[in-house]
Amino acid sequence: MSRDRARDLGLIRGGVPGRDNAITDVPGVEVGYRTLIGDRGPVAVRTGVTAILPRGRAGAADPVAAGVHSLNGNGEMTGSVWIAESGSLGSPVLITNTHSVGAAHEGAIRWMLDAVPGAADQWLLPVVAETWDGRLNDINGLHVRPEHAVGALEAARPGPVDEGAVGGGTGMICYGFKGGSGTASRRVALGDAEYTVGVFLQANFGEMSELTVQGVRIGPVLKAEASAAAGPSAAVAPVPPPQGAGSVIVVVATDAPLLPGQCTAMARRVSLGLARTGTAGSHFSGDIFLAFSTANAGALASRFPAEEEAVVLDDLRAVPWGRMDALYTAVVEATEEAVLNVLVAGEDMVGHKQSIPGLPIERVRELLAGRAG
Repeated sequence: MSRDRARDLGLIRGGVPGRDNAITDVPGVEVGYRTLIGDRGPVAVRTGVTAILPRGRAGAADPVAAGVHSLNGNGEMTGSVWIAESGSLGSPVLITNTHSVGAAHEGAIRWMLDAVPGAADQWLLPVVAETWDGRLNDINGLHVRPEHAVGALEAARPGPVDEGAVGGGTGMICYGFKGGSGTASRRVALGDAEYTVGVFLQANFGEMSELTVQGVRIGPVLKAEASAAAGPSAAVAPVPPPQGAGSVIVVVATDAPLLPGQCTAMARRVSLGLARTGTAGSHFSGDIFLAFSTANAGALASRFPAEEEAVVLDDLRAVPWGRMDALYTAVVEATEEAVLNVLVAGEDMVGHKQSIPGLPIERVRELLAGRAG
């Protein structure tokens, strides 16, 4: 990533990020995109697929401890029932638009059959989550195909992660400005050990007047200025869906050794990070969160046992519950920063049913300097 991010611009302070300030700072985690942008006559395609591999391609056969939490259930994350039941995530995580969940799900299965040893002999429940991009993208055109999901998985890599209008986040809107894909991380010291907490999110939520940065509610000023700039013509424009209608999917990763229940507790803390940016959680927004731990390799597998195979007990180590607070703080901070990274990366986009501006960054900095509220 070569462009400035929220921290570079002074919109975020505090905390100690990892090397790339991304979910991929957690060792083994890889992220890939397939982005679809094009115009086909009156149709605007602004969509794609994001893929997250918890242990990378090399470790795709090894499950991780995991937990899920729904702040508001107006959305979808396939495979979440099994994660809640077993505490185990044994598949990649894909994120796309609402009407492309099926295509991404098929693509994930195709990829797993090819890339994961023994997958063809097991049942597969891929995790595919979604947010709605029907304002900027021709969502009913079903432009995402299974091969695009396969392409995103094949593109997954460690290291810096592109942000903004990429992958599943291509056609998303956040707080009335261009939304999309964003990430951040935190380093956490626990005793003699240091761990990393990384967050990746697809942001498509929030009403403009809610937007809050560094505790300053700048949204009402930005909304008033946007309305004044639009002039009387805005009153006769087609009425779009309510701002905030869209959803946010958040994935939390850590290399700290955690029990499945502790992963669920980490997922719950995402809500607090989102709240720092102003949202109250819209009825029309599916706000669904997944957290996983890459520690305890080899545990929590759920495979068909071979006949007369010996029973070998899983062996798990975990951070004591009483020592979880620093990890919770890391989730909250990284979630807040990831949202602001999305907004900073956003650029004006002409879409299918409307166009959307990027966040006016210099105006935001002026308002923060003046402590507008």
